[in-house]
Amino acid sequence: MTQTETGFLHRTWDSADGLRLHARDAGALGIARAIFIGTSMGGLITMELAALAPALIAGAVINDVGPVLAAEGLARIASYVGNAPMFDTWDEAASYLERQNKHALAHYGAQDWRAMAARMFREEGGRIVADYDPAIAAAFGTGPLPADPWERWHGLARGRPLLLLRGGLSDLLAAGDATRMMTEHETARLREVPNVGHAPMLDEPEALAAINEFLDEVP
Repeated sequence: MTQTETGFLHRTWDSADGLRLHARDAGALGIARAIFIGTSMGGLITMELAALAPALIAGAVINDVGPVLAAEGLARIASYVGNAPMFDTWDEAASYLERQNKHALAHYGAQDWRAMAARMFREEGGRIVADYDPAIAAAFGTGPLPADPWERWHGLARGRPLLLLRGGLSDLLAAGDATRMMTEHETARLREVPNVGHAPMLDEPEALAAINEFLDEVP
């Protein structure tokens, strides 16, 4: 099951309603227990879901996010999330994504940016528009968090097999914080994806190898 966050992403993070929706969807599909893979906000949602429905999560892969988010990365994300302009062509959309993300994905070529554009935008009324709820930007604000982030992390990692991936160039998850996240959790492991910023696309050889090894070992 792949759970995407589009029309209700912003309320999923700051409300239990969206989390209950995830749990309900899993139940409707007959999934009583699963391994979750969460990138960025998906990782934060996984931490929250572990508090709401702990029996559902057998293990998790958390991709380049944690209980401490670096101010530099937050400021960068907040500067463009929810503010994507409309475009006349797919090439324009791809160029926009390249400008926003080339520091993190320096190895990407023209076809890669075009493929990313196809995942993140859609055609509507003859224009190319962002394919997500712009209100997602609210999740990157400075308001109070719904719970202690470290408490949420420990609640997820305690007693569960867990893989934390960090982009070697990440400006959102600092190396020291990633190392600290491993403390006290013998079933957690940390792997770094070199030469990639926030966030690894999970198609990198190092990321795929780490994920496959993790999945092979999870009971």
